Amino acid sequence: MPELGVADTVGILRRPGVRPRHSSAGLGWEHVYVSSQQETPYRATFDLAPTHLLILHLTGPVTVRRGQGGQARSRVIPAGGLFLQPAGRELSVELGGGLDTVHVYLTDEALREANDGRPVQLAEETGVSDPLAEQIMIALDGAVRRWEPSARTYVDHLTGMLAAQLTRRHTVRTVPPPTARPGLSGRQLTAVRDLMRERLAEPLPIRDLAAAASLSPSQFTRQFRASTGQSPHQYLLGLRLDHACRLLRTTSAPIAEVAVASGFSHQEHLTRVMRARLGTTPAVVRREA
Repeated sequence: MPELGVADTVGILRRPGVRPRHSSAGLGWEHVYVSSQQETPYRATFDLAPTHLLILHLTGPVTVRRGQGGQARSRVIPAGGLFLQPAGRELSVELGGGLDTVHVYLTDEALREANDGRPVQLAEETGVSDPLAEQIMIALDGAVRRWEPSARTYVDHLTGMLAAQLTRRHTVRTVPPPTARPGLSGRQLTAVRDLMRERLAEPLPIRDLAAAASLSPSQFTRQFRASTGQSPHQYLLGLRLDHACRLLRTTSAPIAEVAVASGFSHQEHLTRVMRARLGTTPAVVRREA
């Protein structure tokens, strides 16, 4: 599937008054597009878009008017407020002041995966508060700013979490999900672990792990956590750290080579993760071997 890009967005980002800071363009993300920018006041109508748009207001308060004529509604949105525009609908909006924002665009496929393959009908929302969605969007923006190819599994995980939160909290009507299975079977878990070990040094999308278990990405993520108590990204990081420690103790390869061979982007990435998870550094592990 091709990368999701600015051409798949509603059109706000192509306005001349938008001052972009950074975006996920060129990173190969297929189901989510993330952009951070400053926006100046405007009034415009945008054609329908193929993606769902979620805007996080980083500053505020600011007045936002949505709709036209007698159907128009205004809200004063504070910092941390969210604006949700479902895919396939025309958008008429007026921004009453300057604003710093993070835009996250999601494909309909991502929402369906989070809803076990069933269609999702999102609501139009202006100025709502959702602390979990806010934190996920901030984490996605952080992944753009500090992008490392080895974080692909992490981005897929965040995308699935955001799609699930929108499905759970921001739909026109909520349909109770079917009873989830308690976890992966032994055969599924073995197949996933084997794939992780085989591709330890490569970016590993959630969809590839899910395919090894013959599940959709959303089903796989839930059932993997039920089986292991960890997200796929957390579990994969653990395997990579174990492999790095083994190489540090049993070989004389430079630490930078050990990092790359274990799936980390570079030596500093390995050091940062090892310090956070194990409270030590590669140099100390090697000295104590």
